[in-house]
Amino acid sequence: MEPWPAVAWVLLLTIIVDLLKSAHARDFTEKDIIFLHPSSTPFPGGFKCFTCEDAKDNFECNRWAPDMYCPREAKYCYTRHTIDVEGDSVSVTKRCVALEDCLSTGCTEMNHEGKKVCTACCEGNICNLPVPWNETDAIFTITSPLSSAVGLSQSHTVTFSLIITSLIVSSGV
Repeated sequence: MEPWPAVAWVLLLTIIVDLLKSAHARDFTEKDIIFLHPSSTPFPGGFKCFTCEDAKDNFECNRWAPDMYCPREAKYCYTRHTIDVEGDSVSVTKRCVALEDCLSTGCTEMNHEGKKVCTACCEGNICNLPVPWNETDAIFTITSPLSSAVGLSQSHTVTFSLIITSLIVSSGV
């Protein structure tokens, strides 16, 4: 047998293995956003969030997310990610929310089911592209000062900051 058919088979098998590896990488990337088309905002400061209810993973959520603007009362994008014991996605929910829905971000172990639920919030146009997998990702990120978003006075902001700092210091001890 000539060596060329054997080489061709090796190359073909290499290509098939590479295709199988890439088939498992199902996370939505910034390259996928190229297919989203911008439109004019319905009101000043209008923005969009990825939105889905109980999608099986992040790719499916972002892939089928409706391209609609958030209502005026919503200021942030919210993400809830449920992960099983093996570390695989069980469900992803994303939506537009008000500040009150973003005050308890983080991860919670669901002991009786062996699942973990991580929630995150962010501010900005389609900022909820990724899902939170752990405490490092499950955060509330904002680009504007919280006091302007909530309407707190300067003295209330200082008091709020002191309380938060005290809680962080006391929980670390």
